[in-house]
Amino acid sequence: MKGIIGGSGAGDAGPRKPRLTAALVRNVGPGKYHDGGGTGLFLRVDPSSARFWIQRIVIRGKRREIGLGSFPLVSLAEAREAALENKRLVYKGGDPLFERRQARAALSFVDAVERYLAAKLHEFRNEKHRKQWRATLDTYARPVLGHMPVPAIEVHDVLRVLEPIWKTKTETASRLRGRIESVLSWATVAGYRQGPNPARWKGNLSELLPKAAKVAKGENHPALALADASRWWTELRAREGMAARALEFLTLTAARSGEVRGMTWDEVDFGGADKIDKTDRTPAAIWTVPASRMKAEREHRVPLTAEAVAILESLPRLEGCPYVFFAPRGGQLSDMSLSAVMRRMQEAEEKAGHKGFLDPRNKRPAVPHGLRSTFRQWAAERGFPRDMAELALAHHVGTEVERAYQRSDMLERRRAMMAAWAVFLRGNEVDRNVVQLLREAI
Repeated sequence: MKGIIGGSGAGDAGPRKPRLTAALVRNVGPGKYHDGGGTGLFLRVDPSSARFWIQRIVIRGKRREIGLGSFPLVSLAEAREAALENKRLVYKGGDPLFERRQARAALSFVDAVERYLAAKLHEFRNEKHRKQWRATLDTYARPVLGHMPVPAIEVHDVLRVLEPIWKTKTETASRLRGRIESVLSWATVAGYRQGPNPARWKGNLSELLPKAAKVAKGENHPALALADASRWWTELRAREGMAARALEFLTLTAARSGEVRGMTWDEVDFGGADKIDKTDRTPAAIWTVPASRMKAEREHRVPLTAEAVAILESLPRLEGCPYVFFAPRGGQLSDMSLSAVMRRMQEAEEKAGHKGFLDPRNKRPAVPHGLRSTFRQWAAERGFPRDMAELALAHHVGTEVERAYQRSDMLERRRAMMAAWAVFLRGNEVDRNVVQLLREAI
């Protein structure tokens, strides 16, 4: 259906117009569609299929048009209610446009953040991502922009937020810029500000700030030196506690902290009759992480070595708790629990008069996420195929077209690689079983 329902759109004269329906609003093509009912409400559908609510109303003798938001952000029922409220206000001698301008001027950046998050929370992957999103704005943007009205925020204000951390915390600053841009974009579409977005990168901040890729990276997670790996592994295995076992499992699988902490027993298949090899006789166990818990938002299969299976088999199970690595009071381990294990290991080293487990480049103590970099360096130096190592880390491999044709995740070849990684961690890379396994898999 195209065109105008109920008249030419030149005014409200003529036969009474039929009311819109929710189905029509969702599916109708480009055009202008009046709702009827005497409020002057109509739906405008652009050629791009974007849908906007408009109210045509006479205010103090002048015909005006008021935007009431876009569909589906504003439903048909909500648009009708807003149009009716405006009609009531005009009847009492008020001016909806004046009051809207007042409201726009009063909306602060902090309030805009809250309204944006209320509308977009369902898009975030998990609670940690939601907290990180808010935390960066609270830490860096709020002190500068917090109480500013969103219409008053300009490029130089956004620069005051970004410049102090652009070169020292580049990754954080880049994400922060995108989040400010999203909030201000929402404010524009919602009618609280006008004009170009001052946080936009291309053709705007790109002319004032160096490209993030060109700035020296200062936020790489400190990694464990390969030379320290065996000693660190020995000390980790001597430690007790669920967090230590989770860190041990994380190291063996090269997984992310959130993937391990959120791991549930129904994600683990301990294997059946198939074996890894004839000598080891270990079940071909697999941990399948669902797409909803993966950063790349796609399912990830992790081959479990004999060492990883042994950890799982040694763990107690908490009744009513689905998590493999559960917190003392039930539920999921906190992100800080794994970091605390590594921190205590470093403190013990320093107390004994040693330097501890430092990143070879930045000389900072290694952290859990840095163990993935340690694994990646080891795989590269041992000559394992790049794609296989990247798949183990659940990274995207190749172009989108290449991924469409490459359906294999090299599961069994990765199993051999992870078995060799476990041998390396134990401090003995000369293992006949693993050597034979590598010959068969690679």
